Amino acid sequence: MPFTCSICGEESTRICVRCTKDACDNHLCEKCLRCSDCCECEVKLSAPARMMVHAAIGDPAEAVIPGPDPGPEPPMPGPDPDPNPAPAPEDPAPIAP
Repeated sequence: MPFTCSICGEESTRICVRCTKDACDNHLCEKCLRCSDCCECEVKLSAPARMMVHAAIGDPAEAVIPGPDPGPEPPMPGPDPDPNPAPAPEDPAPIAP
């Protein structure tokens, strides 16, 4: 059920966790979930940039056809040997029964 943002009047579906005002996505901090009136984060809230994107229509004869995918990358080499290996523990002598 949509409500109206208490700050700007846009449609909202969430509330501020501190003051319980209805707040739209433009006025609700993603980090602390508080409205812009209550938020104490140092991140500035701003409306997301919206751009109209138009499909590029051109001559199909001029279309760039991508080449084949390159071969798989070679496997990563193993780690270098330890320059100071720990000495191997000596086996204790077997205990006679």
